[in-house]
Amino acid sequence: MRSLKYLFVLFAFVLLPVVTGRAQDAHLNFDKFNGLEMHARDVVEVNIDGKLLELAKRVTAKVDDPNAKKAAQAISGLKGIYVRVYRFENENEYNMADVDAIRSQLNAPAWEKLANVRSKKNDQKVDVYTMFTGDIMSGVAVVISESKSIALVNIVGPIDIELLTTLSGKLSIPDIEIENDKGTPKPKE
Repeated sequence: MRSLKYLFVLFAFVLLPVVTGRAQDAHLNFDKFNGLEMHARDVVEVNIDGKLLELAKRVTAKVDDPNAKKAAQAISGLKGIYVRVYRFENENEYNMADVDAIRSQLNAPAWEKLANVRSKKNDQKVDVYTMFTGDIMSGVAVVISESKSIALVNIVGPIDIELLTTLSGKLSIPDIEIENDKGTPKPKE
């Protein structure tokens, strides 16, 4: 009986964190940015989740437009959309370590870097990350930092990217070309 108790304790403290670590959520922790509001000239904070997101999904699904219905279907599994933008009066009024803390969250094994852009002209850094659960995209994160601004976008939940490609060029969605297995772009509907 005693060995069973020790086995349970071993599972709880060693194996459980490993199992739960694999099921990481795509939601980023923005706590590091709470103090930036005092220094920023302009602050934009958008949190679309819970009841508000469900309302948006229902309204989009009821619009009498086949493209809007496809868009509603593509985002039907989303759990949240979060945006933070901080603009400053002068250059370098924020601590780059705060932005690097967000980027370090995205260096976790669950996230994959999709794009990395660096511009010396604007002192701009852009990073785009995706998270997959199996073959399903379960999150997107975009981090943009410039000398006078920081912008973060975090989309949490499954996104049907193939369905979104059928909407490219419609509903203010840019043209998206994804090649099929034969190397030719998929035809637009």
